[in-house]
Amino acid sequence: MLLPYAPTSVAIARRKLSADLAERGVYDTAVEDAVLVVSELLSNALRHAHPLPSGQIMATWDWSDDHLEVTVSDGGAATEPRAGRPTLSSLGGRGLGIVEFLATRWGVRHDGEVTTVWAVLPAPAAVLEAQMRAPEMGILRECG
Repeated sequence: MLLPYAPTSVAIARRKLSADLAERGVYDTAVEDAVLVVSELLSNALRHAHPLPSGQIMATWDWSDDHLEVTVSDGGAATEPRAGRPTLSSLGGRGLGIVEFLATRWGVRHDGEVTTVWAVLPAPAAVLEAQMRAPEMGILRECG
């Protein structure tokens, strides 16, 4: 999804991602983690990087089975995205640390002038778990 290079884009992406994952039956806690990660990645890109050549920023996500890959692409920055180790009194610098904590893995890709920060998170669907338990329940009813 291409978004304006503006702070309002964070809320737009959060709402869209939340709705997409809820529609797929992903657990609420996994949705909350994913929304937090996309917020952090977009906020970091808006704060530290340049827009894409189009003047926009891009956020994507791909859900399959029990995990989600979230990406944010921008026009790059003078520094490499990395998790900071802020002091307790620091007012910022925790974004990628949060991503690192919530994601099973994350990283940075470069393609010319485009920088993409990605993160993979667990995102199990409650629907799949309920479907897996349903046959067991049926067997119990038939035997009882």
